[in-house]
Amino acid sequence: MMDAFDRFGLLINDRVVRTPVAVASMAGIVDADYLLARKDHIGLGFIGGYSIDAPTMEAAKVVAAEDGRKEFITEDPIAELKMQAAKMERSDVVLGINLRGSSPESFSRVAQALGDKVVYEIDAHCRQPAVVAAGCGEFYLKNTGKLVAAVRALKNEGVTVSVKIRAGVAGDDRALAEQLWEAGADILHIDLMDFGTAKLRQIRNSCPLMIIANNGITTFERMKDMLSHGADMVSVARKSDERTLAGLDAAITRYADEEGWYNAPKQLCRGGDIRSLTFCCMPVKECPLIPMLSRTGISHDDFVKMKLGGVADTPLDTGRQTCFGSLAWCCKTSSPCMFRDMTLKQAGIAKKEYMRLKRELSDTIMAQVFHDVPPVKRS
Repeated sequence: MMDAFDRFGLLINDRVVRTPVAVASMAGIVDADYLLARKDHIGLGFIGGYSIDAPTMEAAKVVAAEDGRKEFITEDPIAELKMQAAKMERSDVVLGINLRGSSPESFSRVAQALGDKVVYEIDAHCRQPAVVAAGCGEFYLKNTGKLVAAVRALKNEGVTVSVKIRAGVAGDDRALAEQLWEAGADILHIDLMDFGTAKLRQIRNSCPLMIIANNGITTFERMKDMLSHGADMVSVARKSDERTLAGLDAAITRYADEEGWYNAPKQLCRGGDIRSLTFCCMPVKECPLIPMLSRTGISHDDFVKMKLGGVADTPLDTGRQTCFGSLAWCCKTSSPCMFRDMTLKQAGIAKKEYMRLKRELSDTIMAQVFHDVPPVKRS
C-alpha cells in the first residue's frame, strides 16, 4: 500500500486510500457485498443510506411503500451496521456509512457502538419528501444549525465525519463549507448537480476539507476536470459498474505515475483554485493573484515570505536563471518554460519530482492560509 500512498497521498482513519475513486451510497443498493464486488477498483465506499432512529426509519418505510424505491429497512440498525462493517474488514477499501438521523444523539449512539474504524457520513443529501419531513436529508441544508450540531456530536465521539450535500440547496455553499469545517467535519462529499467546476472551485477556496466530487463522473476527462478544480476524490453511484470503476482507477493511476501530482490544480490565471498559489509568480503585476491574496487576507510581502519559506532547504530552493530567481515562482509543467526546464535539468530534478514538490509547497500554503491567517471572505 505504500505505492498507493506515494502516488496519491490519501489517508483516511490512518489507512492508505489506494485510489481516489469511491462508490457513493444508494439506499437499498450499496451494502458491503456491493462494495466487495468492486473492491479492486475503489479506495473508499459508502454503504447506505441507513436510517438510524424512529423518525427516519418510518420515513424509509413510507418511501419504500409509496414510491417503490429500494431502502435498507431494519428494526436494529446498529446490529445491521456492525454486520456490514465486519464484512468489510477483509478488504482494503476504507468503509464509510451514510446515515439518516434526525438528532445529534442518534448519530452519537451509532458512533459509540461502532467505534472509530469507519467514516460516519451525515446524509444531508436525500430529497425524498418523507425523509426531509423526518428532519433529515435536505432538511439539514435548510437548517444548517442542526447539521452543525450533528457534526459536533459525532466529533465528540472522536470519529471521522463526512457530510454528503447537494450543491445549490443551502443558501450559500461556501459559507456552509466553512461552517462544517469549523464544526469539525473531515470530508465534504458534494453532489454537484449541474453546477460543475465553478461551484467546486468556490467550495475548495472556502475550506481545507477533503472534498469528494459526485454526479456524472464516469469518464477520465470529467474526473480530471474535477480533480484539477479542487476535488481530492470522485465518487460514482448509478454508474458504479466494474468496467467504469476499473477504467477510472487505471487512468488516474497512469496519470499520477506520469505527472507526479494526480490532482494538480489549473494555474490561477487559467481558472485554478487556491491550491494553484504554488504555481504563481511574484505579485508584481495585475493578475488573478492580486484579488486572491486580498480575499485570503495575505499581504504581498507575506505571500513572498510564505513561498520562499516553503521551499527553503528543498530542491525547489534554486533557479537563479528563472524569472524571479527561484523555482518557488515557477509554473506548472504543462506550461512551456525554457528557463524552468533548464534549471530542472541542471539540478537533476525530473518534472514528475518537480510536481510532487510543488504539491508539498501547496500543502504548506494551504495550511497557512486556513490555519494561520485570520478568516476573511473567500470565493
